[in-house]
Amino acid sequence: MNAWPGNDVTTIFDELLRAFRDYLVGRDAAPVRDFIGDMAWTMPERTLEANTLSCLRHLPRAAELAPPAEQELAGLLAGGAEMLHWGQTYTAADFGQHFIDNYGWVELFGTRGHFRNETVAAGFLILGPGVVYPDHHHVAEEIYIPLTGGAEWRMGDGDFRVRRGGEIIHHASNVNHAMRTGDEPLLALYLWRGGDLAQKSTIGAAGTQGAL
Repeated sequence: MNAWPGNDVTTIFDELLRAFRDYLVGRDAAPVRDFIGDMAWTMPERTLEANTLSCLRHLPRAAELAPPAEQELAGLLAGGAEMLHWGQTYTAADFGQHFIDNYGWVELFGTRGHFRNETVAAGFLILGPGVVYPDHHHVAEEIYIPLTGGAEWRMGDGDFRVRRGGEIIHHASNVNHAMRTGDEPLLALYLWRGGDLAQKSTIGAAGTQGAL
């Protein structure tokens, strides 16, 4: 696990944003370039209280599982996770207690993140072992990059397939997608743009069910 450069909270947030930017710039792939090509990385900071979740217990293992190119970012996140404002969109009434105990996200920048950005939202998703994130969709266009491999992902009417750490997964607006984990946790980076950047996902096939 990577050590943080000092204990100042502002320094910690700045270092995580720096590592996030460097990782994305280093990918040099068309979907990522399109998302961040003209984005200003100097963003005003928002004051948010730290909020921890049960799923954070999986971060040390996720950092161990991260491939070499993803290790710095995963390690920095794991080392400073308890200072970040983690959230959940759903409740146990939606998908059960096991899901809630093993699920969470943090927005690094966006309309409600630690840094203010009105056009792109980005952060991290954690799913613990043995979790199914059912089919869902949203207006926002989305990129996921798993920082750990081994989880299964589905898009549209396709089958679940295992994705490697570092793969780029692009979901167009309102494309249905789902994830499920096996014996190990999933840590993934996400990017959103378009529509309401704080919108709840709609569960089920596009056009058939309302948002939770």
